[in-house]
Parts: sequence; structure tokens; C-alpha cells
Amino acid sequence: MTDIAKLSKEGDISIIQLNDGKANAFSFDMLTTVQGFLSEIPKDSGAVVITGREGLFSGGFDLKTLASGDAEAAVKMTNLGFKTLLDLYSFPRPIVAAVSGHAVALGLFTVCCADIRVGIEGKFVLQANEVRNNMDIPVQILEIVKDRLDKKHYYKALYHSATYTPSEAVTAGLLDEVVPADKLMETALARANDLATLPHPHYEKTKQYSQKLVVERILEALNKHGNYLPQA
Repeated sequence: MTDIAKLSKEGDISIIQLNDGKANAFSFDMLTTVQGFLSEIPKDSGAVVITGREGLFSGGFDLKTLASGDAEAAVKMTNLGFKTLLDLYSFPRPIVAAVSGHAVALGLFTVCCADIRVGIEGKFVLQANEVRNNMDIPVQILEIVKDRLDKKHYYKALYHSATYTPSEAVTAGLLDEVVPADKLMETALARANDLATLPHPHYEKTKQYSQKLVVERILEALNKHGNYLPQA
């Protein structure tokens, strides 16, 4: 456990909870912590639930770092963020996102990496807000999101930075279901326990076959733009 996130176990389910007490921003420290958790989680059994704190899943990259003027720190953070997305997307065991509130920018893209995405009822926003904030969305993110997003919402969600309520997010393909807040973890754990019964290595191999071209395009983009900053 750290001050910004914790890893716990409930039976065969590994639970990652993001909780920095603020925006649950993906700072370099948060990303390093999540990477450490992923290295500890079994790769041949069980399943994973990733969640945030009450009312907030994640607000995305740490904007203070992006605005600091320290290009080296910003590149270091964003590169680790892109690697973390790929690691979650291609993780060898199933992942359930328990979306505990707002999910914005990299927070939303993290949700898109999960096998099943459960949101909660309420006045919460899911948004890829990069374009509205004078940033572009790179290939390594677009490849993951377009694998989940309903084609009819592609322009609206990514080019136009549209905001979605949880119920609207289900229609757009960003979430699979919405439940009352007090049922979120119960539902997420039920979904994860079911997915945990999928046998290894057949789940992993099938996932690899399906994701092969997407992962190749992401790796190509990461290698080509190693010092990428998501700014205009």
C-alpha cells in the first residue's frame, strides 16, 4: 500500500485502488506504483479489478507536470503512461474497471483497457477532453479506444471531446453497464470472479491473437515517437 494507491486481494481477485485524495492524476509516481502492482499480480490465474475513490476514477495525466515547463519530466511521465495503458490492455488475465465516478482523459483511456467496465449512476462525466484542451490524442491511445468505442461515436468522443453521462457511455461503448454506487464493487467483483475461471493460457493466447495488429501499431508508434508530449 502507498499513499496514492493500494493493492489488495479478495480470493483470486487482485484489486487496484487509485486514491491520492485529489484528482487521482496519473503522475509519474502514480504510474510507477501501478506498474509495481502489475508486476506483483499473478499472470496465470485470477483476475483484476481497478477502481478509484468515491466519485472519481481518474482525472488523467498530472496536469501540473505537463504545465511545469520541465519537458524531461513531462516526457518521462507520458511515456510511462502510454506503457501502462499497453500493459493493461494486453494484460494476460482479465481486468474489470469499477468506474467509481468521473473518468477523464487518461482516466477514460484506462477504463477502455478493461475487459468489462462497470460505471455508477449519478452526475458523472466520462470524457476524452484532449482536443478541447489544446492537445492531440496519439496513435498509441487511439488504437486502444477505437477497439472499444462504437463507430458512431468516434468523431463525437475523440475529435469533438464530447462529455458522456454513465448511461450515455454505455450506448457509446465506453462502459458495459451502470449500477447504483453502493453496488459497484459487488458487481465488479462478481464479474471478475466469473472471468477468473477462464483457463490459462487459453484466455491469454486468444487475447494475443485478437490484439496482435493493434499492439504492433502501438509499439510502432511508441518507438517512432519516444519523446512524445500530448500538446499542440
